[in-house]
Amino acid sequence: MKLRLGFIVAGVVACMAGAYAAEQMQVPKGMPPPKPIPRQYVQASPCIPTMGEHWVNPKVPDAPIYGVYQGKPVFTEIMVLPKDLAAGKNWNNVLQPLPGYQINHVDIGYLPHGHPGMMFPHYDIHAYYVAHDVHMGWCGGEAALTKLMSQMGKTP
Repeated sequence: MKLRLGFIVAGVVACMAGAYAAEQMQVPKGMPPPKPIPRQYVQASPCIPTMGEHWVNPKVPDAPIYGVYQGKPVFTEIMVLPKDLAAGKNWNNVLQPLPGYQINHVDIGYLPHGHPGMMFPHYDIHAYYVAHDVHMGWCGGEAALTKLMSQMGKTP
């Protein structure tokens, strides 16, 4: 299950990025991740509204996703299936900040219809290193997020 979820995570971010990149920037190829994100991570999205860029580990698909805004790490993310919560699955030590960073807050979003790449109910869990009001303005903010979600036939 972990492996499948990890591949789905990478697919989700890539699909979201594809929809957004049509109007925005394209994902640079081959850029190294900003420190202290591990070197094996690759950028999987442009700047997604209210979140930033997403960086994934293509060799360990169930590894946490890291977010970056203006070259600085800003969050750690995991995705969780409701059925795993209902089954009593545990996630230990998965929302750790990168070295040198501290978690400011955690946002948990339930997507009842999913999104491209993960078209079934799940939770997106972001552990942000910055205040909520700060990241809500990134990459066009909530207006851009609403537009992106409407293009995908969803509501935020």
